[in-house]
Amino acid sequence: MKNRAVLALFLLAPPLLAAPPATKTEEAARFHPPAKGMPAAPRLAGYEKRLAMEKATPLANLRFRNVGPEVQGGRIVDLDGPRNRPETLFVAFASGGLWRTDNRGGSWTPLFDHESSMTLGAIAVGDADGNVLWAGTGEANSSRTTYAGTGVFKSVDGGKSWASTGLTDSHHVGKLLVDATNPDVVFAAAMGPLYTDGGERGLYRTTDGGKSWTKVLGGTGRTGSIDVVQDPKDPRLLYAALWERDRKPWNFLESGPGSGIFRSKDGGATWSRLAGGFPQGDFVGRIGLAVTPAKPGAVWAVVDNQSKRKGDRDEETPPGELTPRRLKALTPEQFAKIETAAVERFLRANDFPKELKAKALQKDVAAGKTKLADVVAYVDDADRQMVEVDIVGKEVWRSDDAGETWRKANDVSLEKVAYSYGYYFGKIWVSPADGEKAYLAGVPLVASEDGGKTWRGLDRLGVHGDHHALRFAPGDPRQVALGNDGGLNLSWDGGETWTKVNNLPVGQVTTIAVDSAEPYNVVCGLQDNGVMRGPSTYVAGKSPREAWKSIHGGDGSWVEIDPKDPNLVYTASQFGHATRVNVKTGERTRFRPRQALGEPALRYNWVTPFVLSPHSRNVLWFGTQKLWRSFDRGETWAPVSPDLTSSREPGDVPFGTITTIAESPKRFGVLWVGTDEGKVWGSRDGGASWKDLSKGLAKERWVTRVVASAHDEGTVYVSQSGYRNDDFAPYVWRSTDFGATWTSISAGLPAEPVNSVREDPKAAHLLWVATDAGAFVSLDRGATWNALTGGLPHVPVHDLAIQPTEGDVVLGTHGRSAFVAQAAPLRELTPEVAKEPLHAFKVKNASWERRRGYGENPFYAWFRVPTTRTISWWAGASAAGTATITVKDGKGRVWKEWTAPSAAGFNAVDYDLSADPARADANEEALRKETAEAAAKEKEKKAGKGADGAPAAEAAAKPEPPAGDEEEDEAGSKTTPPEVAALLADPLRKTRERYLPAGRYAVEIAVGAQNAKTSLVLKAPKQEAVEDDED
Repeated sequence: MKNRAVLALFLLAPPLLAAPPATKTEEAARFHPPAKGMPAAPRLAGYEKRLAMEKATPLANLRFRNVGPEVQGGRIVDLDGPRNRPETLFVAFASGGLWRTDNRGGSWTPLFDHESSMTLGAIAVGDADGNVLWAGTGEANSSRTTYAGTGVFKSVDGGKSWASTGLTDSHHVGKLLVDATNPDVVFAAAMGPLYTDGGERGLYRTTDGGKSWTKVLGGTGRTGSIDVVQDPKDPRLLYAALWERDRKPWNFLESGPGSGIFRSKDGGATWSRLAGGFPQGDFVGRIGLAVTPAKPGAVWAVVDNQSKRKGDRDEETPPGELTPRRLKALTPEQFAKIETAAVERFLRANDFPKELKAKALQKDVAAGKTKLADVVAYVDDADRQMVEVDIVGKEVWRSDDAGETWRKANDVSLEKVAYSYGYYFGKIWVSPADGEKAYLAGVPLVASEDGGKTWRGLDRLGVHGDHHALRFAPGDPRQVALGNDGGLNLSWDGGETWTKVNNLPVGQVTTIAVDSAEPYNVVCGLQDNGVMRGPSTYVAGKSPREAWKSIHGGDGSWVEIDPKDPNLVYTASQFGHATRVNVKTGERTRFRPRQALGEPALRYNWVTPFVLSPHSRNVLWFGTQKLWRSFDRGETWAPVSPDLTSSREPGDVPFGTITTIAESPKRFGVLWVGTDEGKVWGSRDGGASWKDLSKGLAKERWVTRVVASAHDEGTVYVSQSGYRNDDFAPYVWRSTDFGATWTSISAGLPAEPVNSVREDPKAAHLLWVATDAGAFVSLDRGATWNALTGGLPHVPVHDLAIQPTEGDVVLGTHGRSAFVAQAAPLRELTPEVAKEPLHAFKVKNASWERRRGYGENPFYAWFRVPTTRTISWWAGASAAGTATITVKDGKGRVWKEWTAPSAAGFNAVDYDLSADPARADANEEALRKETAEAAAKEKEKKAGKGADGAPAAEAAAKPEPPAGDEEEDEAGSKTTPPEVAALLADPLRKTRERYLPAGRYAVEIAVGAQNAKTSLVLKAPKQEAVEDDED
């Protein structure tokens, strides 16, 4: 056996030389060219257009219901509450809106659902009772899904109504601070646009309650304001943090010389930069500030230090084991001497090809057949760069003399609190009762009780990672509210134990899919909450939250479901780490194509696409910078394209990747792919040859979806998004010649980036689009568009799916989980039908239940969701008014009749299958008579022939059954005698809700002189076999 200690000895050798990292100034020059985004005016005009479309939509009655999930929570960015109402808490979600509870989380009310932006960065309560609220829109965390806001809003009625106060070009607000002595004075820390230059950046102040704003502190270029705090003892003393940052699709500039801490001694009128030992220069990133009444004059700061770290990094890996970092320190000769078993463990843990074995690799490296540098390059992927970048990372600094001098507080490394992405956190809080007790946000929540020297984790059972907000209850700092990527936690002992509050549908869905089960399931990939699967019948706030099950971890990514086996789900976490999951058996198989040693590394998008072929459930397509094909469900792979992206110099964000894949359902091997560079490529021979089809599309705009038509082989749809260019224009295209030419079909849509487009698989005229503020549908293949309202907030919709059998549309929102609408009637709503004065749509069949309306355990009755069917119709202008809806059986007998409003356009009412009691009594008596008469006639008929078909004379010779025996009906079932039936009667029948019996019914809709008819079928269950007991 080779000596396991040899690796530890070799680690003492100097590492292989590498080019020194560029400074942030050089990085900015190399990767961040000047760029302009869309000004605020056309964005706000787009919002006004949306409101007009919502008011005019003929589909206002197409209702959406939230189907969860709720159990996992969603990203919280801020928390606040009124001083005089400890039971009240306001919770701001990054993209899930603003919510209010007045019973410590028992129930919630959404407050900010229909403004020009419901994505939030900061909130503040402006009075002691919670009537005055401030909301700064646009999350400041600067991540991949950090939506731009539209300024600062104010409410004076506890959030019932809102008014914009300005700063409409601020895009991202990091903090709102209401002056402790004058509620009309408010500070707004505005970061400005994330991807482009310009905008409103810096610290702004209003002194008139939001009527006007003045910029009181600002930096240059890409520098904005991220935080501001006020000294609790001296309200004239304020501290503010500026942060220089810029993001491009291919690189993130986390820091710059514009970052720093500033102080005002005159209530915010003038400011000066603080030094006194605090870090300065190129590598200063995001800064968070904290003060406490427990220690006047003290100010704390957490800084994301992007400078290169010194010394060894703790990998928490036993000696003798290989890690990517240790591998870089080895020579080929040294690598050959490592214990083979350790090399084998390293290969398997780092996703090397299965056929690559340790012993052969060591031999090839030693012989020079394989370069060790290629082995190193193989493991240097985007995931590893997130956690293994050689930077200092988080540091805690404090000043005890009002910012004059500073010292680093932490004696221990905080590297594993935020790793390389300190920009995502940047918050620190100090207890109002103990000036030495601090809480620090990161992947874990950590706390210090010795002034920041040492830290310990406070994440406990039920606490999600990635923390962003914390609030101490007024008067009792042991009562703590905590916000993270998994929602809200409450503690009553200063964070030692936590209660999870998970009764809100605020999931950030990235991708969504539906299966073929009955009822069908919805599968969602969720930001930092894995992949979850739940029933489409789920009712948010009523169904058991555990009905949604986690089936995969990480940042939930792409989802595909086997068309024949709903339990077989293909899914992934970030950067294409894909798994085939059998939900029923629990079997899991990882899959993704990998390059051979020595080949250029594969690039995986954060949300790497893969699709099952509509022609074979065994064929899988997978996108990197190439398109890959598997004939065995991901076991083996072959590339079917060259690199379909450009050769741009790589930054620190994976770019130059395929983002979407489509194969024509009409012909195998007719393929399209879209890229993050704005390119669309096509192949009509299974990938043997490719053609750039991008001419006519928007240049350099991320291709969010390519959809091959289910109705025509040459028709394809494309959506693009300018989100990563601060361009909010809608881009939707159609080609009918395989992509040779494109026609824009986005006319009529408001200024909202488009995330997805879908064609109904059974109705070619139906198109759906998902945008950063909602969803739209076209009834004429994109010629015109209709806003979808019906219970939808102005939430980003990342993805949508159509359930083929049911016709439901399922929306995956990035902030409010999933919504479902019964959209099957729209399949009938062709342009021709829309011209009719009145049209009744088909009603979905229902199953008749013998016990409907009768005894079940009262406990379960409270939670039972009654069976209903939606009756829907289209009304022209002449059929607007009041509709009379009548339900009749085959004999024309009326069982139910009621009225409902009939608006011009689409109408729908839920019908619980009930009958009017008086009509039910009369109709059931008539049915009994008809049944008795039919039985009598059948008996007479049999008497004439003989019961067994023999002549009557022969039948007469048979003995009669004993007196008192029950007769049997035609099917051989015994009928109950009247005297026995009386004993089995329901004594409360007259007061009980009555329901339709099984059968076929006509549903008639009448509005004035207009009439329309459809049908409703209640299917009787299969008759249960009854066996007599035998002695």
